[in-house]
Amino acid sequence: MKLKLPAGPFKAYLFDCDGTIADSMPLHYVAWKKALGEWNCEFAEELFYAWGGRPTAEIVATLNQTQGLSMPVESVANRKEEFYFKMLPELKAVPEVLEHIEAQHGRIPFAVVSGSARDSVTASLVRLNLLDRFDTLVCAGEYKKSKPDPEAFLLAATKLGVAPKNCLVFEDTDMGIQAATAAGMASVKVPPPWARRVS
Repeated sequence: MKLKLPAGPFKAYLFDCDGTIADSMPLHYVAWKKALGEWNCEFAEELFYAWGGRPTAEIVATLNQTQGLSMPVESVANRKEEFYFKMLPELKAVPEVLEHIEAQHGRIPFAVVSGSARDSVTASLVRLNLLDRFDTLVCAGEYKKSKPDPEAFLLAATKLGVAPKNCLVFEDTDMGIQAATAAGMASVKVPPPWARRVS
């Protein structure tokens, strides 16, 4: 399956990390189930994918509210990351996105714009041997409003010195696409794992 890009030319590519560059969403879901299972907290797979792009701490806090729980937000978020890091050796790149990274690397600048913490994003990119491809990373905790707010994408464009209208965003979630649109950027949606496997 090939990704169909909107008409360019673009002066920068901005990539979400989990589910976009890294085929990490299935691993993240396993990590969530393990961490939340310790608190008898339910997290349906559909909801997990719908909330893709939200910072980890925000997810724990929202689950507390909706399920009437009082999980310690920071320690549950850290526990989830611990489980994820243990599974990193299984991580692979999304081939349809990797193709565009390889084709344009060195021609235009790249940024990663993620709802995950910097250590998690860095660990994923190091595992995939891709960290050196990116000129800048914008991660959770480095902006105030998470996707669908455009703040993180606009910050990345500023760091790269490229106007938003000249940026192309690669995203796997509706919230990410909404954020890109709100930032005045063109975008391409990366299908979820089950849709990409259909030949």
